[in-house]
Amino acid sequence: MSTTPLRAISSMATRQVLAELASLYQQAHGVEVQVESVGGVDAARRVEAGEAFDLVFLASDAIDKLAAAGHVLAASRRPIVDSSVAIAVRAGVPVPDIASEDALRRAVLEAASIGYSTGPSGTALLKLFERWGLAETLKPRLVQARAGVPVGSLVASGEVALGFQQLSELMNLDGITLVGGMPPGLAITTTFTGAVAAKAQHPQAHAVLDFMSADSTAELKRRHGMDAPKG
Repeated sequence: MSTTPLRAISSMATRQVLAELASLYQQAHGVEVQVESVGGVDAARRVEAGEAFDLVFLASDAIDKLAAAGHVLAASRRPIVDSSVAIAVRAGVPVPDIASEDALRRAVLEAASIGYSTGPSGTALLKLFERWGLAETLKPRLVQARAGVPVGSLVASGEVALGFQQLSELMNLDGITLVGGMPPGLAITTTFTGAVAAKAQHPQAHAVLDFMSADSTAELKRRHGMDAPKG
């Protein structure tokens, strides 16, 4: 059995769920799994630069790009979780109605500032604003969190009035009120995928990835505000 830790990198959205999965694998198999969680853009850049990892966990489109460039093994890709966007306001302020598309549109128009994240969920939100014809109206009020900075922290500090980010990153965060998920028909869901890095050295890299993508981990993922991928 290898005594060398398995080294993985991930985006911040999956930080907590991967940490728990890594701990469970270590308990069961005696293999230390170290998952470093950083901003997704930074994680991809480090993999592209040739930094040595055994596993990489990022949004599916980012993993696909790394696979196309030969940085991860394409055949090893496994969907790990589906992560949906939720909405938050600062603790103690009135909670807006977001139950329908019209209600959310009003809430967005009334918000003094709007926080959103980097990555595919933020891109999808901006496309929604464009579809509503509000891109220019909202532009001065949009605040994109820096890579690795939770939108919820901007909400808690009062820097933004209305925050959009993965539920997993907003739940259980002090200083905010979780208003809820996106209304029916407007769900923004990102699939996070794992893959074995092209430079992987650890003999259990494939086994760890299989464990983290197994159906048996579905309930654990739900506890972290995520779902096991469908299909």
